[in-house]
Amino acid sequence: MRTGGKVLAVASGGGHWVQLMRLRPALEGYEVAYCSVHPEYAEQVPGCRLHVVHDSNAKSKWGVLRTALGILWVLLKERPAVVLSTGAAPGGLALFFAKKLGAKTIWIDSIANAEVLSLSGQKAGRYADLWLTQWPELAADGGPEYSGSVL
Repeated sequence: MRTGGKVLAVASGGGHWVQLMRLRPALEGYEVAYCSVHPEYAEQVPGCRLHVVHDSNAKSKWGVLRTALGILWVLLKERPAVVLSTGAAPGGLALFFAKKLGAKTIWIDSIANAEVLSLSGQKAGRYADLWLTQWPELAADGGPEYSGSVL
């Protein structure tokens, strides 16, 4: 078992959260806090902190601002060494702020995006120290890497 620093794992709801939960075995040995948009997800991560932020998308500038402020607050409170996300707006914002704060960042694009990268993945990629896609056809120079399907 590895031991390491603090990890903040971020995902919006639905499939993004399900994919993040499938990564839990890889996070054993680390102090992990989670961040998502539904308080009931706390039941799925017993013994870990779950921070809840506002869910938003690009259609609502005020919603995105509210999400951004929530994410920034979580990052300042947790001070993670690594931020990992499987997607959507909260994850993209988390990578943006985490990079500015000096944390290492990992983005795993949604397995549902088989033909094109997700919009949040396209934007978050520039802030990811490790940027992964689960489809070999989407791997590209200067873009995400394909290292096998993980979810």
